[in-house]
Amino acid sequence: MYFRLITLLFCLLAICLSSAAASKSDIWLLVDTSKLTLDVKLGNVSLVQFKNIAIGRNGSGFKKRRGDDTTPLGTYKISWINKKSRYKLFFGFNYPSKENAQKAFKLGLLEPVSYKKIINAHKYHQVPPQNTSLGGMIGIHGLGSADKTIHETMNWTHGCIALNNTQIEQLKQWVKIGTIVVVR
Repeated sequence: MYFRLITLLFCLLAICLSSAAASKSDIWLLVDTSKLTLDVKLGNVSLVQFKNIAIGRNGSGFKKRRGDDTTPLGTYKISWINKKSRYKLFFGFNYPSKENAQKAFKLGLLEPVSYKKIINAHKYHQVPPQNTSLGGMIGIHGLGSADKTIHETMNWTHGCIALNNTQIEQLKQWVKIGTIVVVR
């Protein structure tokens, strides 16, 4: 009995130490737009899940143009952090991604000059232009002084992922520039 207890305690200690030793660079975020959840992941393990997030008013999918209120699907990186956002905190994506730009260009939704600027920004690890026909300023943010009741009852953003203020404060401990975000 005591041996089992000691073994269990050592296992728990090893898990805690390995989690503490994990670098922030090993952390990534998974946004599930159908379940309206955001998971903080370490490898395949979810460390925490935030429920009842909000996405764009028009759901998720391929963002075809600025102002379409669609949350873009894909893989992004956190490119900037605004700690003085009107939404409490803002973790900005490197949107539009190369994949977003390539698809939009093939569909005739993005002019050649903007396409080249987006591709070059990614090539040189810079924030892509935020003022193209595909829009910009996409990321994860809190509510700030927005109505919590609306947040709890509907998708309300212009394409971002929104958490309540408590959730965004909890999330900030895991997010840094370069954190991967998968939106599916």
